[in-house]
Amino acid sequence: MDRLDAMAVLIASVEGGSLSAAGRRLGMPLPTVSRKISDLEAHLQARLLERSTRKLTLTDAGRDYVAACKRILEQVDDAERGAAGEYAAPRGALAISAPIVYGRLHVLPVVAEFLLAFPDVDVRLQLADRVVNLQEEHVDAALRIGALPDSLLIATPVGSIHRVTCASPAYLRKHGPLDHPRELSNHPCVTFDGIARPDSWTFEEQGSEFSVPVRSRMTVNTAEAAIDAAIAGLGVTRVLSYQMESARRSGQLAVRLAAFEAPPVPVSLVHAGRDLLPLKLRAFLDFAVPRLRQRCAAAPATPRSAARPRKR
Repeated sequence: MDRLDAMAVLIASVEGGSLSAAGRRLGMPLPTVSRKISDLEAHLQARLLERSTRKLTLTDAGRDYVAACKRILEQVDDAERGAAGEYAAPRGALAISAPIVYGRLHVLPVVAEFLLAFPDVDVRLQLADRVVNLQEEHVDAALRIGALPDSLLIATPVGSIHRVTCASPAYLRKHGPLDHPRELSNHPCVTFDGIARPDSWTFEEQGSEFSVPVRSRMTVNTAEAAIDAAIAGLGVTRVLSYQMESARRSGQLAVRLAAFEAPPVPVSLVHAGRDLLPLKLRAFLDFAVPRLRQRCAAAPATPRSAARPRKR
C-alpha cells in the first residue's frame, strides 16, 4: 500500500464530503477510493470514517489522523519543491485569493505584470467575497479587507478603504441636498446586503456611533448592482470606496456624508508564516506589495475633514 497516496485519498474524501467527490477530484474510480481507505484503516487497525448514504463523519481517531496527514503531506510537498529547485529560482504554481471587485480592479493587473516578469511561474487567481482558509484550500497568499484576527498568518499592510455614501448628481439635483445622515429619511435608498443592514445605516459623529433608518427602494446582493442602480438615479447607496471609484472619477456618482463615515479599514496581503518561503511566493510578495500600495494610494479616500456639513 502506498501510504502517502492513501493519505491524499483520505483527505480528498473528507474535504469533498464523500468518496464519490474524492473520486471525481482525483480522477479515480469509486471502488479504488473505497479500497484505499479500507486498506489504510486495516493497516492502522482503526476506523477513520463513519460512512452513511449522505455524508462522511470522522471518528475521533480519524480527526487526529487527518490533521497529521495534512502536516505530513505539506512537508513532503515542501521537500519535493526544494529538490526540484523551487527554492533556488521563482518557478511553479502560485495560488492567490482576493475579493471579487478589489481583485479584478487591483490584484489582477498586478498579477498580469508579475507573470510577464516571471515566465516560469503560473498563477491561479481565486476571486471570492469570503475568507479563504489558506491551508485547507492550498492558497499561497490572500488579500484581506478589514481588521485581522490573531492568527499564525503573516500580514503585510498595503492600504486602506472606507465606506462611501453616494448618489448620482442628477438624483441630488432632483431630490435635494444630503448633508447629514438624518436627512436619509427624505431619500429612497439602494441597499447592498454585503455592507450594511437594509433597514438602517450606521455613522459616526464626534466619536460616537449612531444609526439612522433608511427606506430601501431596492436591495441587491452585489456592489456592482448597487452602483449601477445609483447611477441610474434610483436613490442613495453605500458601498466601499474602491468599488465606486471609477464612477466617482467619471462624474457618475458624487460622495456625500464623508464626515460621518467610520475610519478607514486596512487592506492586507497575508500568507502562511513558514520559516523558508518558496522563492515564487517571496518573489510575488516583493513584487506585489509596493504595486498594491501604489494602486491603493492612487484612489485617495475622501478626507473626513473635507466634508463640511451645513450647520444645524
